[in-house]
Amino acid sequence: MSTLSDLLAEHTDLTGEAVDHLQRVVGEWQLLADLSFADLLLWVGTDDVDASPDAKILCVAQCRPTTAPTVFTEDMVGAVVSESQHPTVMDSLVTRDIVSSGSNTDSVPVRCGDHVIAILTRDANPTRQRTAGALEVAYRGCADDLCRMISEGTFPSPVERTDVNSSPRAGDGFIRVDTDGRVVYASPNALSAYHRMGLATDLSGTDLASVTRSLITDPFDSQEIADHIRASLSGSEGYRMEADARGATVLIRTLSLRPRGESVGAIVLVRDVTEVKRRDRALLSKDATIREIHHRVKNNLQTVAALLRLQSRRLENDEARVALSESVRRVTSIALVHEMLSMSVDEEIDLDEIVDRLVPIMLDVATVNPRVRVAREGKLGVFSAERATPLVMVLTELVQNAMEHGFDAGTAGVVRISADRSARWLDVVIHDDGRGLPTGFSLEKSEGLGLQIVRTLVSVELGGSLGLHPSPRGGTDASLRVPLGRRSPRT
Repeated sequence: MSTLSDLLAEHTDLTGEAVDHLQRVVGEWQLLADLSFADLLLWVGTDDVDASPDAKILCVAQCRPTTAPTVFTEDMVGAVVSESQHPTVMDSLVTRDIVSSGSNTDSVPVRCGDHVIAILTRDANPTRQRTAGALEVAYRGCADDLCRMISEGTFPSPVERTDVNSSPRAGDGFIRVDTDGRVVYASPNALSAYHRMGLATDLSGTDLASVTRSLITDPFDSQEIADHIRASLSGSEGYRMEADARGATVLIRTLSLRPRGESVGAIVLVRDVTEVKRRDRALLSKDATIREIHHRVKNNLQTVAALLRLQSRRLENDEARVALSESVRRVTSIALVHEMLSMSVDEEIDLDEIVDRLVPIMLDVATVNPRVRVAREGKLGVFSAERATPLVMVLTELVQNAMEHGFDAGTAGVVRISADRSARWLDVVIHDDGRGLPTGFSLEKSEGLGLQIVRTLVSVELGGSLGLHPSPRGGTDASLRVPLGRRSPRT
Protein backbone atom coordinates (compact mmCIF):
# COMPACT_ATOMS: atom_id res chain seq x y z
CA MET A 1 0.00 0.00 0.00
CA SER A 2 1.38 3.40 -1.03
CA THR A 3 2.06 5.83 1.78
CA LEU A 4 1.55 9.58 1.66
CA SER A 5 5.29 10.10 1.16
CA ASP A 6 5.33 7.57 -1.70
CA LEU A 7 2.46 9.25 -3.54
CA LEU A 8 3.85 12.75 -3.09
CA ALA A 9 7.26 11.60 -4.27
CA GLU A 10 5.81 9.89 -7.35
CA HIS A 11 3.30 12.52 -8.47
CA THR A 12 4.49 15.91 -7.22
CA ASP A 13 7.59 18.08 -6.93
CA LEU A 14 6.71 19.46 -3.51
CA THR A 15 9.55 20.70 -1.32
CA GLY A 16 10.58 18.92 1.85
CA GLU A 17 8.98 21.70 3.89
CA ALA A 18 5.65 21.22 2.07
CA VAL A 19 5.77 17.44 2.54
CA ASP A 20 6.46 17.86 6.25
CA HIS A 21 3.46 20.20 6.55
CA LEU A 22 1.15 17.69 4.82
CA GLN A 23 2.41 14.99 7.18
CA ARG A 24 1.48 17.21 10.10
CA VAL A 25 -1.99 17.82 8.62
CA VAL A 26 -2.56 14.08 8.26
CA GLY A 27 -1.23 13.57 11.78
CA GLU A 28 -3.86 15.93 13.18
CA TRP A 29 -6.83 15.36 10.94
CA GLN A 30 -8.57 12.56 12.85
CA LEU A 31 -9.57 15.26 15.32
CA LEU A 32 -10.88 17.42 12.46
CA ALA A 33 -12.83 14.50 10.94
CA ASP A 34 -14.48 13.71 14.27
CA LEU A 35 -15.37 17.33 14.95
CA SER A 36 -16.76 17.71 11.40
CA PHE A 37 -18.73 14.42 11.41
CA ALA A 38 -17.27 14.05 7.91
CA ASP A 39 -14.83 12.11 5.76
CA LEU A 40 -11.63 13.94 4.92
CA LEU A 41 -9.71 13.53 1.67
CA LEU A 42 -6.38 15.16 0.82
CA TRP A 43 -5.91 16.13 -2.83
CA VAL A 44 -2.86 17.38 -4.71
CA GLY A 45 -2.57 18.69 -8.26
CA THR A 46 -0.50 16.53 -10.59
CA ASP A 47 -0.05 19.48 -12.99
CA ASP A 48 0.13 23.27 -12.82
CA VAL A 49 -3.52 24.18 -12.29
CA ASP A 50 -3.12 27.71 -13.64
CA ALA A 51 -1.28 26.56 -16.76
CA SER A 52 -3.31 23.45 -17.61
CA PRO A 53 -7.11 23.55 -17.92
CA ASP A 54 -7.13 19.74 -17.99
CA ALA A 55 -5.10 19.37 -14.82
CA LYS A 56 -5.84 16.30 -12.74
CA ILE A 57 -6.10 16.03 -8.99
CA LEU A 58 -4.96 13.00 -7.00
CA CYS A 59 -6.20 11.77 -3.64
CA VAL A 60 -3.15 11.00 -1.48
CA ALA A 61 -4.76 10.39 1.94
CA GLN A 62 -8.15 9.59 3.47
CA CYS A 63 -9.61 9.79 6.96
CA ARG A 64 -12.99 8.50 8.17
CA PRO A 65 -14.77 9.93 11.21
CA THR A 66 -15.42 7.94 14.35
CA THR A 67 -18.43 10.13 15.16
CA ALA A 68 -20.54 9.54 12.01
CA PRO A 69 -21.13 7.01 9.18
CA THR A 70 -18.57 7.19 6.40
CA VAL A 71 -19.45 8.63 3.00
CA PHE A 72 -16.86 6.60 1.07
CA THR A 73 -17.02 2.86 1.64
CA GLU A 74 -14.23 2.36 -0.89
CA ASP A 75 -10.61 3.45 -0.54
CA MET A 76 -10.14 6.76 -2.35
CA VAL A 77 -6.34 6.94 -2.00
CA GLY A 78 -4.76 6.92 -5.45
CA ALA A 79 -7.92 8.03 -7.24
CA VAL A 80 -7.44 10.67 -9.93
CA VAL A 81 -10.39 12.97 -10.47
CA SER A 82 -10.89 15.55 -13.18
CA GLU A 83 -12.34 19.05 -12.78
CA SER A 84 -15.76 17.95 -14.02
CA GLN A 85 -15.94 15.22 -11.38
CA HIS A 86 -14.89 17.34 -8.40
CA PRO A 87 -15.16 21.04 -9.31
CA THR A 88 -14.89 22.44 -5.78
CA VAL A 89 -11.35 21.10 -5.42
CA MET A 90 -10.20 22.84 -8.60
CA ASP A 91 -12.05 26.01 -7.60
CA SER A 92 -10.33 25.99 -4.24
CA LEU A 93 -6.93 25.45 -5.85
CA VAL A 94 -7.48 28.43 -8.13
CA THR A 95 -9.18 30.80 -5.67
CA ARG A 96 -6.96 29.70 -2.72
CA ASP A 97 -10.00 29.94 -0.44
CA ILE A 98 -12.59 27.66 1.14
CA VAL A 99 -15.26 26.61 -1.37
CA SER A 100 -18.55 24.99 -0.33
CA SER A 101 -20.87 22.90 -2.46
CA GLY A 102 -24.22 22.66 -0.72
CA SER A 103 -24.27 21.72 2.95
CA ASN A 104 -22.33 18.45 2.74
CA THR A 105 -19.01 19.23 1.01
CA ASP A 106 -16.28 21.77 1.68
CA SER A 107 -12.93 22.22 -0.06
CA VAL A 108 -10.26 23.77 2.15
CA PRO A 109 -6.90 24.95 0.75
CA VAL A 110 -3.90 23.69 2.69
CA ARG A 111 -1.46 26.59 2.89
CA CYS A 112 2.24 26.32 3.68
CA GLY A 113 3.90 29.71 3.81
CA ASP A 114 2.76 31.68 0.78
CA HIS A 115 1.74 28.63 -1.26
CA VAL A 116 -1.37 26.43 -1.44
CA ILE A 117 0.12 22.93 -1.63
CA ALA A 118 -3.00 20.74 -1.41
CA ILE A 119 -6.76 20.72 -0.90
CA LEU A 120 -8.60 19.07 1.98
CA THR A 121 -12.24 18.12 1.40
CA ARG A 122 -14.89 17.46 4.04
CA ASP A 123 -17.71 15.21 2.87
CA ALA A 124 -20.57 14.69 5.32
CA ASN A 125 -23.12 11.90 5.00
CA PRO A 126 -26.25 13.48 3.41
CA THR A 127 -28.52 10.95 5.11
CA ARG A 128 -27.52 12.28 8.53
CA GLN A 129 -30.22 14.92 8.79
CA ARG A 130 -31.44 15.69 12.29
CA THR A 131 -31.61 18.57 14.72
CA ALA A 132 -28.14 19.39 15.99
CA GLY A 133 -27.61 19.08 19.74
CA ALA A 134 -25.22 21.04 21.93
CA LEU A 135 -22.36 18.60 21.34
CA GLU A 136 -22.70 18.74 17.57
CA VAL A 137 -22.90 22.53 17.54
CA ALA A 138 -19.74 22.78 19.66
CA TYR A 139 -17.92 20.20 17.51
CA ARG A 140 -18.81 21.84 14.20
CA GLY A 141 -17.95 25.33 15.39
CA CYS A 142 -14.45 24.23 16.39
CA ALA A 143 -14.05 22.27 13.13
CA ASP A 144 -14.88 25.37 11.07
CA ASP A 145 -12.31 27.38 13.02
CA LEU A 146 -9.63 24.72 12.42
CA CYS A 147 -10.44 24.60 8.69
CA ARG A 148 -10.04 28.36 8.47
CA MET A 149 -6.67 28.07 10.25
CA ILE A 150 -5.57 25.35 7.79
CA SER A 151 -6.46 27.64 4.89
CA GLU A 152 -4.37 30.39 6.50
CA GLY A 153 -1.40 28.12 7.21
CA THR A 154 -1.57 28.50 11.00
CA PHE A 155 -2.64 24.91 11.76
CA PRO A 156 -1.03 22.49 12.36
CA SER A 157 1.91 24.25 13.97
CA PRO A 158 5.40 23.07 12.93
CA VAL A 159 6.55 23.51 16.55
CA GLU A 160 4.20 20.99 18.12
CA ARG A 161 5.06 17.35 17.47
CA THR A 162 2.11 15.23 16.46
CA ASP A 163 1.59 12.03 18.43
CA VAL A 164 -1.49 10.21 17.14
CA ASN A 165 -1.00 7.28 19.51
CA SER A 166 -1.24 9.17 22.79
CA SER A 167 -3.02 12.39 21.90
CA PRO A 168 -6.59 12.57 23.24
CA ARG A 169 -9.39 12.43 20.69
CA ALA A 170 -12.62 14.38 20.63
CA GLY A 171 -14.57 11.33 21.82
CA ASP A 172 -12.30 10.86 24.82
CA GLY A 173 -13.31 14.17 26.35
CA PHE A 174 -13.97 17.53 24.64
CA ILE A 175 -14.10 20.95 26.29
CA ARG A 176 -14.62 24.30 24.56
CA VAL A 177 -13.54 27.39 26.48
CA ASP A 178 -14.19 31.03 25.58
CA THR A 179 -11.66 33.86 25.39
CA ASP A 180 -11.86 34.30 29.18
CA GLY A 181 -10.99 30.65 29.80
CA ARG A 182 -14.49 29.68 30.98
CA VAL A 183 -16.10 26.43 29.91
CA VAL A 184 -18.69 26.94 27.18
CA TYR A 185 -19.31 23.24 26.60
CA ALA A 186 -17.97 20.01 28.13
CA SER A 187 -18.85 16.63 26.64
CA PRO A 188 -20.16 13.86 28.90
CA ASN A 189 -16.86 11.96 28.62
CA ALA A 190 -14.90 15.07 29.60
CA LEU A 191 -17.13 15.58 32.62
CA SER A 192 -16.66 11.92 33.60
CA ALA A 193 -12.87 12.27 33.33
CA TYR A 194 -12.95 15.30 35.62
CA HIS A 195 -15.17 13.45 38.07
CA ARG A 196 -12.54 10.66 38.20
CA MET A 197 -9.98 13.36 38.89
CA GLY A 198 -12.00 14.39 41.94
CA LEU A 199 -14.38 17.12 40.68
CA ALA A 200 -17.71 17.01 42.49
CA THR A 201 -19.54 19.72 40.49
CA ASP A 202 -20.35 20.58 36.89
CA LEU A 203 -17.81 22.19 34.55
CA SER A 204 -20.05 24.62 32.67
CA GLY A 205 -19.18 28.25 33.32
CA THR A 206 -16.14 27.46 35.48
CA ASP A 207 -12.60 28.76 34.98
CA LEU A 208 -11.05 25.60 33.56
CA ALA A 209 -7.45 26.50 34.44
CA SER A 210 -8.30 27.07 38.11
CA VAL A 211 -10.43 23.93 38.36
CA THR A 212 -7.76 21.76 36.73
CA ARG A 213 -5.00 23.18 38.93
CA SER A 214 -6.97 22.29 42.06
CA LEU A 215 -7.31 18.65 40.99
CA ILE A 216 -3.78 17.74 39.84
CA THR A 217 -1.73 16.04 42.55
CA ASP A 218 1.71 17.44 41.75
CA PRO A 219 1.78 21.21 42.43
CA PHE A 220 4.33 21.86 39.69
CA ASP A 221 2.31 19.92 37.08
CA SER A 222 -0.89 21.62 38.20
CA GLN A 223 0.57 25.11 37.77
CA GLU A 224 2.11 24.21 34.40
CA ILE A 225 -1.16 22.84 33.03
CA ALA A 226 -3.09 25.87 34.27
CA ASP A 227 -0.55 28.21 32.68
CA HIS A 228 -0.79 26.42 29.33
CA ILE A 229 -4.59 26.48 29.34
CA ARG A 230 -4.45 30.25 29.85
CA ALA A 231 -1.66 30.64 27.29
CA SER A 232 -3.74 28.86 24.64
CA LEU A 233 -6.20 31.73 24.82
CA SER A 234 -3.52 34.12 23.62
CA GLY A 235 -2.48 31.97 20.67
CA SER A 236 0.45 29.99 22.08
CA GLU A 237 1.42 26.64 20.58
CA GLY A 238 -0.58 23.54 21.45
CA TYR A 239 0.40 21.63 24.56
CA ARG A 240 0.23 18.01 25.69
CA MET A 241 0.86 16.68 29.17
CA GLU A 242 0.22 13.63 31.29
CA ALA A 243 -0.67 14.21 34.93
CA ASP A 244 -1.85 12.31 38.00
CA ALA A 245 -4.97 13.46 39.79
CA ARG A 246 -5.94 11.60 42.98
CA GLY A 247 -5.25 8.13 41.64
CA ALA A 248 -6.33 8.79 38.04
CA THR A 249 -3.88 9.38 35.17
CA VAL A 250 -5.07 11.78 32.47
CA LEU A 251 -3.76 13.17 29.21
CA ILE A 252 -4.58 16.80 28.62
CA ARG A 253 -4.12 18.67 25.36
CA THR A 254 -4.78 22.34 24.66
CA LEU A 255 -5.36 23.71 21.17
CA SER A 256 -5.64 27.41 20.44
CA LEU A 257 -8.35 28.60 18.05
CA ARG A 258 -7.32 31.70 16.08
CA PRO A 259 -9.16 31.91 12.77
CA ARG A 260 -8.32 35.09 10.83
CA GLY A 261 -5.66 35.82 13.43
CA GLU A 262 -8.11 36.51 16.28
CA SER A 263 -8.53 34.34 19.38
CA VAL A 264 -11.99 32.80 19.75
CA GLY A 265 -11.07 30.53 22.64
CA ALA A 266 -9.50 27.11 22.79
CA ILE A 267 -10.15 23.36 22.70
CA VAL A 268 -9.11 21.22 25.66
CA LEU A 269 -9.09 17.45 25.13
CA VAL A 270 -8.95 15.07 28.09
CA ARG A 271 -8.32 11.33 28.10
CA ASP A 272 -8.45 9.02 31.11
CA VAL A 273 -5.51 6.63 30.63
CA THR A 274 -5.35 5.10 34.09
CA GLU A 275 -5.80 1.51 32.85
CA VAL A 276 -3.65 2.08 29.78
CA LYS A 277 -0.77 3.24 31.93
CA ARG A 278 -0.93 0.06 33.98
CA ARG A 279 -0.54 -2.01 30.82
CA ASP A 280 2.20 0.24 29.45
CA ARG A 281 4.36 -0.30 32.48
CA ALA A 282 4.81 -3.91 31.38
CA LEU A 283 6.47 -2.67 28.17
CA LEU A 284 8.93 -0.33 29.83
CA SER A 285 11.40 -3.06 30.69
CA LYS A 286 11.37 -4.27 27.08
CA ASP A 287 12.12 -0.80 25.68
CA ALA A 288 14.81 -0.31 28.27
CA THR A 289 16.39 -3.61 27.25
CA ILE A 290 16.56 -2.59 23.58
CA ARG A 291 18.18 0.73 24.44
CA GLU A 292 20.61 -1.02 26.77
CA ILE A 293 21.65 -3.34 23.91
CA HIS A 294 22.41 -0.33 21.69
CA HIS A 295 24.34 1.22 24.58
CA ARG A 296 26.46 -1.89 25.07
CA VAL A 297 27.13 -2.23 21.33
CA LYS A 298 28.28 1.39 21.35
CA ASN A 299 30.59 0.71 24.30
CA ASN A 300 32.05 -2.37 22.62
CA LEU A 301 32.68 -0.48 19.37
CA GLN A 302 34.36 2.33 21.27
CA THR A 303 36.59 -0.26 22.95
CA VAL A 304 37.52 -1.67 19.55
CA ALA A 305 38.29 1.84 18.30
CA ALA A 306 40.47 2.52 21.35
CA LEU A 307 42.41 -0.73 20.81
CA LEU A 308 42.96 0.08 17.13
CA ARG A 309 44.12 3.58 18.06
CA LEU A 310 46.53 2.15 20.63
CA GLN A 311 47.87 -0.33 18.10
CA SER A 312 48.40 2.37 15.46
CA ARG A 313 50.61 4.33 17.84
CA ARG A 314 52.95 1.34 18.19
CA LEU A 315 53.40 0.89 14.43
CA GLU A 316 56.36 2.34 12.56
CA ASN A 317 54.91 1.73 9.11
CA ASP A 318 53.09 4.89 7.97
CA GLU A 319 50.77 3.04 5.57
CA ALA A 320 49.62 0.64 8.29
CA ARG A 321 49.13 3.51 10.74
CA VAL A 322 46.94 5.38 8.24
CA ALA A 323 44.87 2.25 7.59
CA LEU A 324 44.25 1.76 11.30
CA SER A 325 43.32 5.44 11.71
CA GLU A 326 40.72 5.08 8.97
CA SER A 327 39.37 1.97 10.67
CA VAL A 328 39.07 3.94 13.93
CA ARG A 329 37.00 6.58 12.14
CA ARG A 330 34.70 3.99 10.54
CA VAL A 331 34.13 2.14 13.79
CA THR A 332 33.50 5.43 15.61
CA SER A 333 30.87 6.49 13.07
CA ILE A 334 28.95 3.24 13.61
CA ALA A 335 29.30 3.63 17.38
CA LEU A 336 27.74 7.11 17.18
CA VAL A 337 24.67 5.66 15.42
CA HIS A 338 24.19 3.13 18.22
CA GLU A 339 24.71 5.86 20.81
CA MET A 340 21.86 7.85 19.25
CA LEU A 341 19.69 4.71 19.12
CA SER A 342 20.34 4.09 22.81
CA MET A 343 18.66 7.44 23.51
CA SER A 344 15.87 7.07 20.95
CA VAL A 345 12.45 5.52 21.52
CA ASP A 346 11.39 5.25 17.87
CA GLU A 347 14.49 3.74 16.17
CA GLU A 348 15.05 6.91 14.14
CA ILE A 349 18.21 8.99 13.82
CA ASP A 350 18.75 12.70 13.25
CA LEU A 351 21.51 12.55 10.65
CA ASP A 352 22.46 16.22 11.04
CA GLU A 353 23.35 15.69 14.69
CA ILE A 354 25.51 12.66 13.93
CA VAL A 355 27.38 14.39 11.09
CA ASP A 356 28.05 17.45 13.24
CA ARG A 357 29.51 15.20 15.94
CA LEU A 358 31.63 13.24 13.43
CA VAL A 359 33.23 16.30 11.81
CA PRO A 360 35.60 17.03 14.75
CA ILE A 361 36.62 13.36 14.81
CA MET A 362 37.43 13.45 11.09
CA LEU A 363 39.49 16.61 11.56
CA ASP A 364 41.41 14.96 14.41
CA VAL A 365 42.40 11.94 12.33
CA ALA A 366 43.20 13.94 9.18
CA THR A 367 46.72 12.79 8.30
CA VAL A 368 47.50 15.11 5.39
CA ASN A 369 46.24 18.63 6.00
CA PRO A 370 45.00 19.97 9.34
CA ARG A 371 44.18 23.38 7.76
CA VAL A 372 41.08 22.06 5.96
CA ARG A 373 37.77 22.86 7.62
CA VAL A 374 34.34 21.25 7.09
CA ALA A 375 31.00 23.13 6.81
CA ARG A 376 27.43 21.85 6.43
CA GLU A 377 24.49 23.50 4.62
CA GLY A 378 20.86 22.37 4.53
CA LYS A 379 19.27 19.53 6.49
CA LEU A 380 19.84 15.83 5.99
CA GLY A 381 16.82 15.01 8.16
CA VAL A 382 15.71 11.93 10.09
CA PHE A 383 16.28 8.37 8.89
CA SER A 384 15.41 4.92 10.14
CA ALA A 385 18.18 3.06 11.91
CA GLU A 386 18.66 0.56 9.10
CA ARG A 387 19.38 3.32 6.56
CA ALA A 388 21.17 5.74 8.87
CA THR A 389 24.23 3.52 9.40
CA PRO A 390 25.21 3.07 5.71
CA LEU A 391 24.38 6.72 4.96
CA VAL A 392 26.62 7.95 7.78
CA MET A 393 29.40 5.68 6.52
CA VAL A 394 29.06 7.03 2.98
CA LEU A 395 29.12 10.66 4.08
CA THR A 396 32.15 10.25 6.34
CA GLU A 397 34.07 8.36 3.66
CA LEU A 398 33.38 11.05 1.05
CA VAL A 399 34.30 13.88 3.41
CA GLN A 400 37.48 12.11 4.50
CA ASN A 401 38.37 11.40 0.87
CA ALA A 402 37.96 15.10 0.00
CA MET A 403 40.08 16.16 2.98
CA GLU A 404 42.93 13.75 2.27
CA HIS A 405 43.07 13.77 -1.53
CA GLY A 406 41.64 17.13 -2.56
CA PHE A 407 44.30 19.46 -1.18
CA ASP A 408 48.04 19.87 -1.31
CA ALA A 409 49.89 19.53 1.99
CA GLY A 410 49.75 22.73 4.01
CA THR A 411 47.07 24.34 1.82
CA ALA A 412 43.99 25.76 3.54
CA GLY A 413 40.60 24.85 2.12
CA VAL A 414 36.95 24.05 2.76
CA VAL A 415 34.95 20.87 2.36
CA ARG A 416 31.26 21.79 2.17
CA ILE A 417 28.39 19.33 2.75
CA SER A 418 25.26 20.66 1.01
CA ALA A 419 21.98 18.79 1.53
CA ASP A 420 18.67 19.24 -0.28
CA ARG A 421 15.79 17.01 0.84
CA SER A 422 12.49 16.81 -1.06
CA ALA A 423 9.57 14.40 -1.06
CA ARG A 424 11.39 12.08 -3.43
CA TRP A 425 15.12 12.41 -2.91
CA LEU A 426 17.90 13.34 -0.56
CA ASP A 427 20.58 15.06 -2.65
CA VAL A 428 23.93 15.67 -1.01
CA VAL A 429 26.87 17.41 -2.69
CA ILE A 430 30.25 17.24 -0.96
CA HIS A 431 32.32 20.01 -2.54
CA ASP A 432 35.97 20.79 -1.96
CA ASP A 433 37.80 23.80 -3.37
CA GLY A 434 41.04 21.88 -3.75
CA ARG A 435 43.19 20.92 -6.72
CA GLY A 436 40.56 18.80 -8.47
CA LEU A 437 40.56 15.26 -9.80
CA PRO A 438 43.66 13.73 -11.33
CA THR A 439 43.76 13.27 -15.09
CA GLY A 440 41.95 10.14 -16.25
CA PHE A 441 40.26 9.51 -12.90
CA SER A 442 37.34 7.08 -12.99
CA LEU A 443 35.14 6.35 -9.99
CA GLU A 444 34.24 2.91 -11.31
CA LYS A 445 37.92 1.95 -11.73
CA SER A 446 39.14 3.43 -8.47
CA GLU A 447 40.85 0.83 -6.27
CA GLY A 448 40.81 2.89 -3.06
CA LEU A 449 39.18 1.01 -0.19
CA GLY A 450 37.15 4.04 0.90
CA LEU A 451 35.54 4.56 -2.51
CA GLN A 452 34.92 0.83 -2.87
CA ILE A 453 33.06 0.87 0.44
CA VAL A 454 31.06 3.90 -0.69
CA ARG A 455 30.08 2.36 -4.04
CA THR A 456 28.89 -0.82 -2.35
CA LEU A 457 26.86 0.94 0.34
CA VAL A 458 25.23 3.38 -2.10
CA SER A 459 24.16 0.73 -4.60
CA VAL A 460 23.31 -2.20 -2.30
CA GLU A 461 22.19 -0.66 0.98
CA LEU A 462 20.73 2.69 -0.09
CA GLY A 463 19.59 2.04 -3.67
CA GLY A 464 21.05 5.40 -4.67
CA SER A 465 23.56 6.85 -7.11
CA LEU A 466 26.96 8.50 -6.76
CA GLY A 467 29.03 10.72 -9.03
CA LEU A 468 32.51 12.21 -8.61
CA HIS A 469 33.35 14.99 -11.09
CA PRO A 470 35.05 18.38 -11.45
CA SER A 471 33.04 21.24 -9.95
CA PRO A 472 32.05 24.30 -12.03
CA ARG A 473 33.24 26.36 -9.04
CA GLY A 474 36.65 24.70 -9.10
CA GLY A 475 37.70 21.70 -7.11
CA THR A 476 35.64 18.51 -6.95
CA ASP A 477 31.98 17.62 -6.35
CA ALA A 478 30.86 14.26 -4.98
CA SER A 479 27.13 14.06 -5.77
CA LEU A 480 25.03 11.56 -3.81
CA ARG A 481 21.34 10.90 -4.49
CA VAL A 482 19.31 8.63 -2.18
CA PRO A 483 15.62 7.79 -2.83
CA LEU A 484 13.24 8.56 0.03
CA GLY A 485 9.78 7.67 -1.26
CA ARG A 486 10.31 3.91 -1.13
CA ARG A 487 12.60 1.49 0.63
CA SER A 488 15.89 0.49 -0.87
CA PRO A 489 15.94 -2.49 -3.29
CA ARG A 490 17.71 -4.67 -0.67
CA THR A 491 14.72 -4.42 1.69
